[in-house]
Amino acid sequence: MKFLLSILLLWILSFSVSATEIPSRIEISYAVSTDIGQGEINEVMEIKHINGGHSYTINSEAQASGVFKIIEPNSIVRHSEGTITKQGLRPTRAYEKRGKKEPGLAVFDWKNHVITLQHKGHQVQEKLPEGTLDRLSLSYNFMFAPLPEHHLDRYVTNGHSLQLSHYKVTEEVISTPIGKMETVVLTRQEEKNSKLKRKLWLALNNHMLPVRIVSVEDNGREIDKIVTGINISYKA
Repeated sequence: MKFLLSILLLWILSFSVSATEIPSRIEISYAVSTDIGQGEINEVMEIKHINGGHSYTINSEAQASGVFKIIEPNSIVRHSEGTITKQGLRPTRAYEKRGKKEPGLAVFDWKNHVITLQHKGHQVQEKLPEGTLDRLSLSYNFMFAPLPEHHLDRYVTNGHSLQLSHYKVTEEVISTPIGKMETVVLTRQEEKNSKLKRKLWLALNNHMLPVRIVSVEDNGREIDKIVTGINISYKA
């Protein structure tokens, strides 16, 4: 309990520093384990100062390695872009592209409160709830926004649907290839008998960066990615 109560205070203290020392570039590498093979993910977040505010882009590329690359030779590319507000990240566009397949695209129209989703040649528009994130921006959002103490409710899009996700907030010390880390853990609460799963570990003492993510996707495949390297740059 004391640990969770300290999260907000630590975030406030760290944000007062980051307001003047926001990183300009963050590079994170992950090792990936699945039930059928191994892989790696490289993610880059770039932050730019524009018109008195900040914009961001996040690019993520996942590739199989070893024998698994013979089975799955194509990469998976994810992208999110938008602005940074006092409430966190506010995406304007996000997509996911698997190999040569047509990408799934989400366009956020905050002025008219409409989100446009394009997937497999179909396009739908839905009401855009305040605070909606895509899955990639969700992982980095809490660099800039405080977490609730026990539970988090947030609309999240995966590019072809929009769902209200409920997360339980806990804490855990985990071991990674780059050392032990104190983390805040977000565990998505699933429907009874659901095979889906999503759990995020955010580094409490390193900008609340995502250092581990475990998920079970629609196809039933479990994916576990854990950090192997972090490089943070500040604009001189």
